[in-house]
Amino acid sequence: MTIPTATYRIQFRDGMTFDRAARLVPYLKKLGVSHLYASPIFTATTHSTHGYDVTRATQIDPSLGGRAGFDRLVQALQNAGLGLILDIVPNHMAASLENPWWRDVIAHGEHSRYAHFFDIDWSRPLTLPFLGTPFSEALEKGEISVKADPLTGLPAFAYYDNVYPLTLDSWQGLNLQDKVDLAALHERQPYRLMSWTDAPRDLSYRRFFEITGLVGVRVEDPEVFDATHQLILELVHSGAVNGLRIDHIDGLADPKGYLTRLRQQVGPACYISVEKILAGDEALAADWPVSGTTGYEFIAALADALVAGPGIQALRHAYNAVTGKSLNMDAELRAAKALMVDRNFAGEFTRLLALAQQLVATASLENDLRELLLAFPVYRTYATAAGLPATDDLLLQKIVAQIGADTPLTRLFRGAAPDDATALFRTRFQQLSGPLMAKSVEDTLFFRQSVALALNEVGAEPLAGDFSPTRFHRAMQARQQQQPAGLSSTSTHDTKRGEDARARLYALSEAPEHWAAAVARWRQLHQPFVRQLRDGPAPEPAVEWLLYQALAGVWPVTLKPDDTPALQALETRFIDFVEKALREAKLRTDWAEDNQHYEQTVLAYARQLLSPDNPDFLQDFTTTLQPFIHAGLANSLSQTLIKLVAPGVPDIYQGSEALNFSLVDPDNRQPPDFARLQKMLAESPPYSWLNGQIKQQAIAALLSVRQQHAPLFNAGAYLPLATSRDDVIAFARTDADAALLVVVPRLPFTAFQGQLPHPLPRAPIDLPASLTARRYRDVLQGGEIDVGDTLISAEPYLVLFSSSQ
Repeated sequence: MTIPTATYRIQFRDGMTFDRAARLVPYLKKLGVSHLYASPIFTATTHSTHGYDVTRATQIDPSLGGRAGFDRLVQALQNAGLGLILDIVPNHMAASLENPWWRDVIAHGEHSRYAHFFDIDWSRPLTLPFLGTPFSEALEKGEISVKADPLTGLPAFAYYDNVYPLTLDSWQGLNLQDKVDLAALHERQPYRLMSWTDAPRDLSYRRFFEITGLVGVRVEDPEVFDATHQLILELVHSGAVNGLRIDHIDGLADPKGYLTRLRQQVGPACYISVEKILAGDEALAADWPVSGTTGYEFIAALADALVAGPGIQALRHAYNAVTGKSLNMDAELRAAKALMVDRNFAGEFTRLLALAQQLVATASLENDLRELLLAFPVYRTYATAAGLPATDDLLLQKIVAQIGADTPLTRLFRGAAPDDATALFRTRFQQLSGPLMAKSVEDTLFFRQSVALALNEVGAEPLAGDFSPTRFHRAMQARQQQQPAGLSSTSTHDTKRGEDARARLYALSEAPEHWAAAVARWRQLHQPFVRQLRDGPAPEPAVEWLLYQALAGVWPVTLKPDDTPALQALETRFIDFVEKALREAKLRTDWAEDNQHYEQTVLAYARQLLSPDNPDFLQDFTTTLQPFIHAGLANSLSQTLIKLVAPGVPDIYQGSEALNFSLVDPDNRQPPDFARLQKMLAESPPYSWLNGQIKQQAIAALLSVRQQHAPLFNAGAYLPLATSRDDVIAFARTDADAALLVVVPRLPFTAFQGQLPHPLPRAPIDLPASLTARRYRDVLQGGEIDVGDTLISAEPYLVLFSSSQ
């Protein structure tokens, strides 16, 4: 297998086509990456912005350029010596009439040749929750009629632009203009049209998280696997595709079984990574035939390297003072999970309970099942009909100890399943526990509490323990042992904010009192814009805290307080984020039942923050933020250099080789200015900090070293280097032929006193014998230096390379 030197993620769609990507190949080559890492390219719903809503798994999307355009991109990559990694989606497809397999299921129900392709409960009619109101109301209002299906010419139910096929013998003898007959016609179909608001409670198919427009696919069935992977395998076997990224592996019935089959089909040379969130100390299963994860845990580990641990506690105390209550994260997480179980996943819970009731007779079964889900500390276990893996058995023992009883329910997971019903219960439980955790943490808790937004990231745990370089070093040593070829990400299409916004917000932990005082000042200034509603103030103090911190993260580096057009552009993005944050929190409004009065009041407050008519605040905010901006740029380069050198394959998300201050999706999926990036890379020194050029040039320099000395990065040891200063972090990568030393700042707000990085007197770093008496090349600055028993340098960033070859 060829392990990538580095990957570059490109989001196709929204103007990015195969031909446009092909024109970027010379830039990617010069930057130093080895593989283009493409978002899903198979045909998706019309106007899809992401491609995860696949409608035709056997066709490359014509809107991107089709097969011919894809082949031109592959040729351009191969001519430049670059590879291609595809993001594939085995867990779900679009529940859309544009999906011919799904449309056939609607038309023929359980008798469709594709009925077993999808995870559907055929003990009842197929639910289609795509109406704005219940069927009876929509029919009464005249929103539903029978018209000729434009594809077949046969009668079909029409609801606005959607046309639902009718079974061939169901309309005979009925008056298709009569509402009573239309209601009877509806009852004759293998499906039931229903309101989207009923989906959380009453759905006959497995969906992706809470998205009813995405239906679960049964890739555990060999026929379904073959049909959905036919084109993928063709592209791999032809050499066009060199690697695969597996989306949402935890959604599958049997992830290990799927990966084993996939590995057998693609062969040993194909690079495979999986989107998998590792919670706490959880490790990727050692027997999965993959190179590693897509790198969320790497983002979490970076907080240990760059956050001032005591400052997080100080921010928490300030947050408690602002909100008037003491934050209890365990209670907050339990409340979020309880909401998901009782409301958002009520239907999934009810179906799981029904399965359990077939297997267990106990009066407390419903409560036991609920408590088991609430107590789960990871996204899922991997029980099959054969039983639990050993690591999961230990986890279950801990959960049993936590809930205080080894109930008949928990015993269903142990040993070989005695029947199909037990095996099915295990599968369905595990397919619910993952989405439950994800929606509870990432899409609820992270928007409910905002002590330190930099920690509220996919794969991370907010306010987790003590942050320290020691813990970071332990994580990297474990990473070197467990997944040295896994992706190391700092931004993705799913992260809550761009890597440079996160790097800036890390710096708040260095000056918590300074930040808290500023927030108090700004809240007082904007007190006249807080409105007292029937259910409390809007915005409430916790939301005010979130607004100022989110705005600090997204604020452009050089934005001036009197630049009205730039403020208006920022406002558009910021308001979209605020609306999403309020609804994801699910406290006073949400997606299902939006509270417009509350939302508009908070959005008016947020608009005021960026209004040109608010010069006092804008000037104060800009001045206060300036040292954090400088510290953020320093942190950004530190995290970039760490990513490029630490165990793992560096993954660069489009545009993040410069500066990425994006907010949560869809903001983080906007196309970057590639023309500007190409121009920046071609320029000569001196390089600018303020536009990310320093970062971009450092990436190019270090990726050149990675290309030339792949064994050092793929298999070399990770060696922490002890320092006598808190404001630096140092480590080395070594193998028999080469060594690389890295020293970067970690508390730049303090070290550089609010200024951009500059030379500082450094205490000597003692080196082990294996790293001494060598001549090193300075990768960032150029030139060579001799290093003895200690390393002393005033340079704020130091990357030294030595080779015996």
